[in-house]
Amino acid sequence: MSFAHLAVIDRPPIAAPDIQYALLMPVFIVVGAAIVGVLVESFLPRRHRFTIQAGVAVAGLIAAFVDTVVVYTDLTLVDAARVGRGQVAAEGALSIDGPGVFTWGILLIFALLSTLLFAERRLDGGLSSFTGRAADAPGSAAEAEAVKARIEHSEVFPLALFALSGMMLFASSNDLLTMFVALEVLSLPLYLLCGLARRRRLLSQEAALKYFLLGAFSSVFFLYGIALVYGYSGSFRLSEIATAVSARSGSENLLLAGMALIAVGLLFKIGAAPFHNWTPDVYQGAPTPVTAFMAAGTKAAAFLALMRVFFVAFGGSSWDWRPMIVIIAVITMFLGAIVSISQTDVKRMLAYSSVAHAGFLLVGFVGVYQGPVNGDRITSVSSVLFYLAIYGISSIGAFAVVTLVRDGGGETTHLSKWAGLGKVSPLLAGSFALFMLSFAGIPLTGGFIGKWAVFSAAWSGGYWPLVVAGVLISAIAAYFYVRVIVLMFFTDPVGAGPSVAATGRLTTVVIAMTAAATVVLGVVPGPLLDLAQHAGAFVR
Repeated sequence: MSFAHLAVIDRPPIAAPDIQYALLMPVFIVVGAAIVGVLVESFLPRRHRFTIQAGVAVAGLIAAFVDTVVVYTDLTLVDAARVGRGQVAAEGALSIDGPGVFTWGILLIFALLSTLLFAERRLDGGLSSFTGRAADAPGSAAEAEAVKARIEHSEVFPLALFALSGMMLFASSNDLLTMFVALEVLSLPLYLLCGLARRRRLLSQEAALKYFLLGAFSSVFFLYGIALVYGYSGSFRLSEIATAVSARSGSENLLLAGMALIAVGLLFKIGAAPFHNWTPDVYQGAPTPVTAFMAAGTKAAAFLALMRVFFVAFGGSSWDWRPMIVIIAVITMFLGAIVSISQTDVKRMLAYSSVAHAGFLLVGFVGVYQGPVNGDRITSVSSVLFYLAIYGISSIGAFAVVTLVRDGGGETTHLSKWAGLGKVSPLLAGSFALFMLSFAGIPLTGGFIGKWAVFSAAWSGGYWPLVVAGVLISAIAAYFYVRVIVLMFFTDPVGAGPSVAATGRLTTVVIAMTAAATVVLGVVPGPLLDLAQHAGAFVR
């Protein structure tokens, strides 16, 4: 059986429109909550907006998650081979299948946790992490006036919801044109959110500008690749592109060029080398709650889009693109691990850590084995889904800890200021140490199970040299994670030492939930692994 048949399955007949609307209801709920947020912003008094916006966002996310569980439960097996579940919808533009709906669920969880960080107002004198008026010049009298008047940017909640809706559509797009539109819908709000930090506003605005320019540049590559693939196949639909690729009906050079350009656009979004240069600057400059949301959500959505395009559309040409992915995986893992060692800023260190994790995810991606729903072997799709879930949870927890370690100027992210944190706040330092150990892949944490899953998938696909490289690079990466733990617990503080904001109640809830999930998924990973395996293959 060819790789194209192992990775995807043909779609069943399109269901009736009312059933399609029911399948898309989680996306409609998120978009509806965002529209309600726009109306709140337009008509309600400013003094009430922030609290109402936060409540609308949380309610919408919970409702969308509940409906996502219903949709996932109702997905039906497509064929007797029990390879996949789901169907196409929206006139073939979207594929509502197991991997896509599973990703909706984790995206909604990431968004809910991030929204709690957005809503935290006890860390900056009763104000949120976002500037009051973005149009005010940093350090100007107008900015001081906005702070005195306690003006807050409550627009961040509908912006985040619009970005989330784009992520959900991006992960489920069944044609390249829909995928491009979804990419822009998720990207544009994030460009704005990155520039709205209350503290260090110049750095935040610089991060937003860099992200916008490089993001626009990568979108051009992606769009040009779509044009070339359309020229090769005569269609934007992934299933029809797959038919053309299997038949080799067009110019081979046109296909290879299109695949390469589409890969550039998608690899940029996941932060893989050599398209990762935006990651450290944007992670450092963006408001930390936004960084947490991007680190978890954007990577999950982009990886699903990457797998869907290459497994569904280009599966028949896997021998052309698999060597490229293997090389990029090794470079990404090695570069992320090595450069992280030299970082002195916590957020930049976590940014390069995310680059390394993108490489580990690519190891699972090339593990091309695909089995039946509820099969007894880890597949490339199920391993990546599990890894994305645990990485996103740990990342949000780590960035939540960053928001609580502060000095007189707000968050203090220089590593030297974290010395002795274990003596000031053992629980906070212990939580951060737990997230570091999970990133390193230490047993009894979710990160260990995640790396075992992606390495198992690659081994099943015959890529044992890549697995060996991943294990060796994991050992290198463990050094800088352990270095932070040593700094917090076994190094004397410099001067007065770090201070901890003890009043961040919502942030404390996020840290407690993510820490508990990291431990539970490391000790009892079976339910989530089974759920990921139950998602099955992509439906086209």
